[in-house]
Amino acid sequence: MKDWNKLGGGASLIAAATFIFGFVLFATALADFTTGDPTPAESVAFLVDNQGVLQLWNAVIYVLFGIVLIPLALALYHHLKAASPIPTQVATVFALVWSGLVLATGMVANIAIATVADLHDANPGQAEPVWSALESVQNGLGGGNEIVGGLWVVLISMAALQAGALVRPMNYFGIVAGIAGIVTIVPVLEPVGAVFGIGLIIWFIWLGIVLIRHSSGPVDQQSAAGIEAAGGA
Repeated sequence: MKDWNKLGGGASLIAAATFIFGFVLFATALADFTTGDPTPAESVAFLVDNQGVLQLWNAVIYVLFGIVLIPLALALYHHLKAASPIPTQVATVFALVWSGLVLATGMVANIAIATVADLHDANPGQAEPVWSALESVQNGLGGGNEIVGGLWVVLISMAALQAGALVRPMNYFGIVAGIAGIVTIVPVLEPVGAVFGIGLIIWFIWLGIVLIRHSSGPVDQQSAAGIEAAGGA
């Protein structure tokens, strides 16, 4: 359990870092691409000029996040399975599905950028429709809604509550943040995804601290009581 807690805690902090990195670039270097409603022509022009930054962004927020999500999900599984077996198993399945989706999203996105950039040099007239098609695939895999991730956060938080594990306020916070992700399945509520993202930064940091500080054994409500204030309770 000690090793799983350390591994999961570190993975959780890295996951938070990928979200922070993503938001920083979203609001700065990539603002012209990520905000507003750029036309296909504007998007193609931007990605041709900023191919490297966009591919780095995708590699961090999708590929790296998808990788660290796996040890985090398995650490939580080992932590909670004895006291809350069924909810923990179901939640872990959603975590692994989410990992696969975000990994696929990142790889498709980066291949799409390279393909469109090359096509723009050879045949600019075809670059825009190809980008529109590939962007739709990317958004369908995981760039457009957060239902799978939201379900995992809600279910694992509920499993922790049932098991009397981790920090109770953190578990309730996870449920609220997860619901914000689930509702993005409704197209008009996609902007709520930003609430989900910001909420997960807090949740991942909080979870990482809890797991690392209690790497000597299970984190139950009584043992966690002493650090609730440090965790933001």
